[in-house]
Amino acid sequence: MKQKIIELIKKEKIIAIVRGVDEEHIIPTAQALYEGGIHMMEITFDQSNPNHLVETSKLIKVVSEQMQGKICVGAGTVMNIAQCDAAFQAGAKYFITPNVNVDVIRKANELEVVSIPGALSPTEAPYAYEEGADFVKLFPAGDLGSNYIKSLCAPLNHIPFLAVGGVSASNVGDFMKIGVCGVGVGGSLVDRKAIYSGDYDIITKTAKEFVKNIQKVTI
Repeated sequence: MKQKIIELIKKEKIIAIVRGVDEEHIIPTAQALYEGGIHMMEITFDQSNPNHLVETSKLIKVVSEQMQGKICVGAGTVMNIAQCDAAFQAGAKYFITPNVNVDVIRKANELEVVSIPGALSPTEAPYAYEEGADFVKLFPAGDLGSNYIKSLCAPLNHIPFLAVGGVSASNVGDFMKIGVCGVGVGGSLVDRKAIYSGDYDIITKTAKEFVKNIQKVTI
């Protein structure tokens, strides 16, 4: 199962990052992404919310069950073992973190879940990969810039990188050209204002634009 998810991420190339969307709006959001051609969705833990374990796990479970076969759901901002366990029980197929947490990487491998830790430097990235990460998330990609990422990818071309942070429909092709195998996209795709006003067509339209611009440079 884990290898299938790895291959799916490499094939799909884009993970929608969903943050701050409640249960009432989560399925319409997932459906809008799916209709736009995006089939991978990360639902993030909010570390500042004391009830985040219950609330985020419920969202993951709802999407996993109701969008089965359409959306492959994962957990984001996974920072500890309790979150790993809760996300796994809810149906998450991959864990994405903002940092390199060896305990989380090892727990993901123990659960046969894809591990995607976040790294910034040429020291952190290979360390995460050597500890068992399946992908390494270069974060924040927009602040790092394409030249930095290109320089990092050259000697570390054995590591499958995802670019996350600052990725938009207009620059996604540029990121794909410099050596990453996929991207994670938050606010420039999952527009909460559009979601809470019921304008899901905006999400679908933006998703289609992302997919089109990725296909231009990868097909």
